[in-house]
This record gives sequence, C-alpha cells and structure tokens, in this order.
Amino acid sequence: MIDTHSHIYSEDFDTDRAETIQRAKEVGVEHIILPNCDSGTLPQLLSLEAEYSGYCHGAIGLHPTSVKENYREELTLIESELKRRYWIAIGEIGIDLYWDKTFLNEQLIAFRQQIHWALVYKLPVIIHVRDSFCETMKALAPYKNVGLTGVFHSFTGSLDEALEIIDFGGFMLGINGIVTFKNSGLAAVVSEIELKNIILETDSPYLTPTPHRGKRNESAYVSLVCNKLAEIYNTSPEQIDEQTTRNAKSLFAI
Repeated sequence: MIDTHSHIYSEDFDTDRAETIQRAKEVGVEHIILPNCDSGTLPQLLSLEAEYSGYCHGAIGLHPTSVKENYREELTLIESELKRRYWIAIGEIGIDLYWDKTFLNEQLIAFRQQIHWALVYKLPVIIHVRDSFCETMKALAPYKNVGLTGVFHSFTGSLDEALEIIDFGGFMLGINGIVTFKNSGLAAVVSEIELKNIILETDSPYLTPTPHRGKRNESAYVSLVCNKLAEIYNTSPEQIDEQTTRNAKSLFAI
C-alpha cells in the first residue's frame, strides 16, 4: 500500500514519529507521500523526508488555507524549491471556501500559478477541494488535454462529480477514512467507480477511519481504508492493495 497523503511531519507526531512509521511498515505501507502546506511546515517535511529517504516523499505547494496577504512570498519560495531539487508532486494546492472566502481571488491566482509549474516541471498536482468543486473545475478547464495529471485529494463528492473528474482525464480520486463513515455516503459513490481511478490516502492526523474515529489518524490506518474498499468491491484486500499501489506508482512515478 501507498499512503499518498499524510502530514506525519506535523507536531501531532513529535513524540512518536518513528513508532508511527514503524507501524505503517508493519501493515505493508511501502511509501508515504508528504504534501506541504506552506513555509511554516517545510522544515519539518524536509527533515522527515531526509531521515526516511526513499520511503517518505515530499511534495511542495501552498495550501489554499495558507493563501493570505503574503501569498506571493510563499509562491516565490515554492518556485525556488522547484528549481532547487526534484519533488514528487506539487501540493497540496487548490481552493477552500469552507473556512474563509476572503482570499478567493488570491487562491485562484496561486492555484493557476502552481498548475503552470506542474506543467513546466511535468509533475502531478495534489488538489484540495472544500466547498469549491465548481470553482475548482472552472479553474482547471483551460488545462484539459494538455497533459496535467494529479489527484483530487480526500474526494467526498457525488457520483456526477467523480465522473466529471474522470472525464477530465489524468486525475485519480484520493480515498481515505471518510469512506468508512456510515453516514458519509461515499461508499455508495465509490462502488460505481472503477478501481483504476482510485488511490489510497489517510490525510493523517485527520479523518481517522472507523473504528478509531475521534483519535489521531496515522499512515498505518490506510490498511483500514484498503479493507473497506475490498468490502465495497467484493474482492480481497490484496487485490485492492495491488491495483491502488499500481495506480499511485504510475501517477507519482515512484
């Protein structure tokens, strides 16, 4: 399995990060992808990636909720990092209108700029969408059929939205612990989507799957997402593991 979205570099894991990674390895997690949020999270991400080289893979990006008055400075840092070294992806980026709509215009500017860099550097994007599906698809429209690839991280949309993403081309759906929530409705949507379009993630320390809901999430729990998908698709966890790992390795060039 590959946890394609985990923030285990965050302070939530400062007391047991090594043990957290060991537990992930013990359940069969082969790789962990670490999306960045902003300049404040980058040092911890770089440190963890260096310590677990070849196992933890950093992505570089400006999270939409981190787009504030200084967003141009943040984008300058991202551009310098893209010039400095190879990153596995650009992310997480996108549009978030759940918490605050004040910087919507700036979020759109930052989103488009980072998509441009993804095309220049031939990297996939990790897209964060919250209360913004229409805005996100509208922003992506000019980039259809130009080779852009990526994942809609933490997908929780309708079947129509899932099919719109798949029809756009080049994008996977990131499925995490939300699929285990009884009232989320996501399992019914996922059951109508071909497994070739899905990758696994946790979004640790958030969105902890059942039966650990309410506690801190961690990369080992991606196995619970895998097991739930096996139940949905009426197949074995091994088959889910094999296909989603193949999907993730293809998307992120691991």
